[in-house]
Amino acid sequence: MSKNEQTYLDFARDVLENGEFKGDRTGTGTLSVFGRQMRYDLNEGFPLLTTKKVPFGLIKSELLWFLRGDTNIKFLLEHKNHIWDEWAFDRWIKSDEYTGPDMTNFGLRALADAGFKAEYDKQHQLFTDRILADDDFAAKYGELGDVYGAQWRNWQKVQGGFIDQIADVVEQIKVNPNSRRLIVTAWNPEAVPTQALPSCHTLFQFYVNDNKLSLQLYQRSGDIFLGVPFNIASYALLTHMVAAQTGLEVGEFIHTFGDAHIYSNHVDQIKEQLSRPMLALPKLVLNPDVKSISDYTMSDIKVENYQSAGAIKAPVAV
Repeated sequence: MSKNEQTYLDFARDVLENGEFKGDRTGTGTLSVFGRQMRYDLNEGFPLLTTKKVPFGLIKSELLWFLRGDTNIKFLLEHKNHIWDEWAFDRWIKSDEYTGPDMTNFGLRALADAGFKAEYDKQHQLFTDRILADDDFAAKYGELGDVYGAQWRNWQKVQGGFIDQIADVVEQIKVNPNSRRLIVTAWNPEAVPTQALPSCHTLFQFYVNDNKLSLQLYQRSGDIFLGVPFNIASYALLTHMVAAQTGLEVGEFIHTFGDAHIYSNHVDQIKEQLSRPMLALPKLVLNPDVKSISDYTMSDIKVENYQSAGAIKAPVAV
């Protein structure tokens, strides 16, 4: 039994049993709690959940996308990663240039009309194909605003210029590991109106002790079934990568939440996941020849011996 995975499952069960119904921006409705914290010992196995299949390739490509400072979905699509599509597609179908069938209120209409779901999927495929094939279209409609990559690697200063928070924090860990200012923030109030989705994982802080690197994330909003398993693995991976670049071992990933919630249309999926047995966690392997946090590629990051139960599908609330 994995203590790390049990931590997540206990968290999900707590919210399922004790969450209060709350409305939300998407109109879906949630079971919600406010204020929770989980701790994952990264020496007890890489926390990629086994009670459902979590696609590690998507986690890798999204984190590399952030670390590139990229804000356009084209890089993700090139790696068959569609987890940010919906926000870009939503902007496209609401634009004056879109001339296809009306796609408003997709969620409600798709529930009532399977044919509409097929048409939506067709238009979505046409959109992503065009992003990949047409650079001008991608530049206009693949952009998500100043989301994570922009804030992490290119924070715009009021007085001009920019701050590369990732490069700065890696350097500070090397030269001043006892600093209490080893912080990267993705929450930029000025940028919120321009972002397709304002940052959910808003701020993280590194901590060095006994030659081990730990990371604590504050997440303002956590979709427990779909999003949080990605967040756990992504920030565990980031901790490993920064540790490798600073000559440290890994310690803990500490996950702190504001609004943690289960969407009302994910309840059955969470119950199914909670009924499944855990398997042994996999091992993370990084290419030791990579000399910069900016130089990792997909092939430099692998998990070994990952076995899991099958995937459980659930709709994304946009």
